[in-house]
Amino acid sequence: MINSNSAILIIKLLLAQYLAIGCVSQAFDFFYFVQQWPGSYCDTKQSCCYPTTGKPKTDFSIHGLWPNYNDGSYPSNCDPDSPFDRSKISDLISRMQTSWPSLACPSSDGTGFWSHEWEKHGTCSESVLGQHGYFEAALNLKKNVDLLQILESEGVQPDGRSYSLSSISEAIRGATGYAPGVECNVGTSDNSQLYQIYVCVDTSGSNFIKCPVLPSGGCASNVEFPSF
Repeated sequence: MINSNSAILIIKLLLAQYLAIGCVSQAFDFFYFVQQWPGSYCDTKQSCCYPTTGKPKTDFSIHGLWPNYNDGSYPSNCDPDSPFDRSKISDLISRMQTSWPSLACPSSDGTGFWSHEWEKHGTCSESVLGQHGYFEAALNLKKNVDLLQILESEGVQPDGRSYSLSSISEAIRGATGYAPGVECNVGTSDNSQLYQIYVCVDTSGSNFIKCPVLPSGGCASNVEFPSF
């Protein structure tokens, strides 16, 4: 027969287990799929360092796949018991080195960057995507939205010239069906330059959707598209 103290202890353990599961399986409304332009990342006073694998190709690269809420807030670091494990994505490493390189200093092989993205953002989508599925989903999204090709087909090229923010947005909307979020940063000459593109994805991590909310991009009406 279970005494009252044992019963209370069992209830507390079950409650703790329920809360832990609830945290790991935290619901979210959509993903931001974010790609960055390396020329703009590097053309800042902070500068950049190329990966140990060498200079990345001239293309947008993945920054992350971020679970978000419809009100613009987002969950983070949802499961401290699920650390990044490079061995779980060993078959994706070559694709990630090409499409998801780290430009932070000092030079690295990308492991620290990927670990940060998984632990801060990926763990909040574990109810849908495991670690391998999370990174594979981002790689597949990049394959499905070739930003550089989209922009160049509309005459927007990384040639150091300035382009209207509306022409950039319209080119991407025309290709994906939805308006993107466009983020700018400040170059070494205090110029507004194209930095990151946000597109919204449903909770399966595979289908583009209309963004419930767009990030504040801090862009001027005309922005520079620096070379890389």
